Amino acid sequence: MKTALISGASRGIGLAIAEALSADGYTLFLNGRHPETLEPVCQRLGAHPVYCDVGIYADAAAAFDRDVWHYTDHIDLLVNNAGISYVGLLQEMDPAEWDRVISTNLTSVFNLSHLVLPGMIRQQKGAIINISSIWGQTGASMEVAYSASKGGVDAFTRALAREVAPSGIRVNAIACGVIDTTMNDHLDPEEKADLANEIGLGRFGQPEEIASIVRFLAGDAASYVTGQILTADGAFI
Repeated sequence: MKTALISGASRGIGLAIAEALSADGYTLFLNGRHPETLEPVCQRLGAHPVYCDVGIYADAAAAFDRDVWHYTDHIDLLVNNAGISYVGLLQEMDPAEWDRVISTNLTSVFNLSHLVLPGMIRQQKGAIINISSIWGQTGASMEVAYSASKGGVDAFTRALAREVAPSGIRVNAIACGVIDTTMNDHLDPEEKADLANEIGLGRFGQPEEIASIVRFLAGDAASYVTGQILTADGAFI
């Protein structure tokens, strides 16, 4: 049975991915920081909870020793989904907020990849899928830190894919457009409607649609796909 670890799995895109992979028969390790939201998901899906701040290496490594390696010696699929945003002018952003966005969105991708790669290399197979954003490609006004972190994720994806391809490991990313999650809760209904009108398909994407792309990238149908940033934005950019 294949194993998968998903960061930020208690809601939104991460939850949709967990549900999809559970239906595909994966043994799941689901990461989150808050037991009150993650525990019900793990109970419902029969998954193992992995409680830690994935942006802090020591915290993540300790959680792996406690919550992952106790049950398995390798992870077949890593989905780096944990992410936060900051909306505001750069000159008004506290340096601590910058550090928090970069550690959660980008450093976590290094941390978890670093922890799972030895097992993947030993098995000579594996897949890493990073959840990125179109703002990593184009940049978004008043979301400089978020855009920078996702641009870093894209570069990380391309570089690591080349590095680990000889070991049979594939690394890809999904550049999401506007997805209907709590990350957009700062918008009022009128702002959401105006934003939807700017999207070619006229609507926000659904988390389940991103989960479907993850299933493709994780499966045999994508066995020759690596180092790619797949855009799912409904013709927004």
